Amino acid sequence: MQKIFLAIITLFVLATTIHASELSNAYQKEYAFLKAQKAELETRLASDMAQHDLNLLSAKEKVVNLQQTLLDLNKNVDIDKEKLSKLATKLSESENNGDITGNVVNQARLTLDEYGMKVSESNATADIDKLEKAFLDASKLYVTLSSLQNTKGQFYLPDGKRVEGDIVKVGNIAAYGISAEATGALAPAGNGAYKLWNAVGSSDDAKALFAKEMRESIDIFTYENLDKEVDYVKEKTIADTIEGGGTIGYIILVLGAFGLLLLIFRVLNLLKAGSNVHEISDIVVKKVESGKGDEALEAIKEYEGSTARVIKSTLRNINKNREHVEDIIMENILNESSQIDRFGNFVLVIAAVSPLMGLLGTVTGMIETFDVITQFGTGDPKLLSGGISAALVTTMLGLIVAIPLLLLGNLLSGWAQNIKDSMEQSALHIVNLYEKHRA
Repeated sequence: MQKIFLAIITLFVLATTIHASELSNAYQKEYAFLKAQKAELETRLASDMAQHDLNLLSAKEKVVNLQQTLLDLNKNVDIDKEKLSKLATKLSESENNGDITGNVVNQARLTLDEYGMKVSESNATADIDKLEKAFLDASKLYVTLSSLQNTKGQFYLPDGKRVEGDIVKVGNIAAYGISAEATGALAPAGNGAYKLWNAVGSSDDAKALFAKEMRESIDIFTYENLDKEVDYVKEKTIADTIEGGGTIGYIILVLGAFGLLLLIFRVLNLLKAGSNVHEISDIVVKKVESGKGDEALEAIKEYEGSTARVIKSTLRNINKNREHVEDIIMENILNESSQIDRFGNFVLVIAAVSPLMGLLGTVTGMIETFDVITQFGTGDPKLLSGGISAALVTTMLGLIVAIPLLLLGNLLSGWAQNIKDSMEQSALHIVNLYEKHRA
């Protein structure tokens, strides 16, 4: 049994040894093969890397060439765009010139038609030819219109009468009329007619120009056209200015007249109040200084007015306590102040209200102007003149009334204060003299 077992083990060992040797040979063969493969792969990799470097260099050169080509193309595109822009500008200018030429032709046609010169309307004639003819006609017309022309015609006199006579045209901007009834500068009367301008001093100029005599200076009325009538020159009076102020303007004038009347009354009142201050004071002072203070009251008995009443009251109470006498003096001066300051506040109130009334007229005038603009637009200045006139005239009238009333009113207030100060000074002076002589 043991022999068998040993035999089996021996066979197993022999088999294992033979198998290991075969595996080792197989591994060596495989290793040699793989090593050969690795060497071949490394060779191929080196070859591929070299080829890759060559391809990359070639690609970079192509990219550089392509970039340069792109730059050249962009440059050429910019040049082409600039050329295209210039061509478009020239085309636009050509179209605009064509439009301008057409407009000039139409304008020339409209302008020259008024003078009987026709500009061709045929499309067969080029605009440049039409322009050339229009300029030739215009140059001839310029010579005609820049010279004096004597023609027979009619014109209206200022009273509306139509007369026959000679008309001297100064180009196309002025004219003079000469007739048996009147001679002078002409103005548009509307619808192509003339009327004698009512400004004096142009008759001699008309006769001189009719005789082709040039003068150093002339009275001339220039106009744009004869389609619209020009109003006659009219001197604006104070009444016209006041009328432009409307109702508010008249109210301001009434306030001004009333304020002036109050000023007159105030001046008369102050003259009466302050006329005998010094006279009464001198009489009383002389009586007191001569020791006849008891006779002072009787000496001024005939005098009337604020000063007389204050000093009389002082003399009646002069024997009383000094403080009491001074209180009586101040009380009497305060009583007389209402008379001395009479009408003063009314004058100052009117002076303050007048510019406010003028401002009211300004506001109402501007409202009227804007109403006219809303309804008729701004085409005719005459429609706007009424509201603007009321707006400005009322302000002017308000200031004209307010400035003198305010100035004179304050001057008279100062005068009134001086009168009251004089009364107080005179009364106290009398009291001081009386106490001095009594002592």
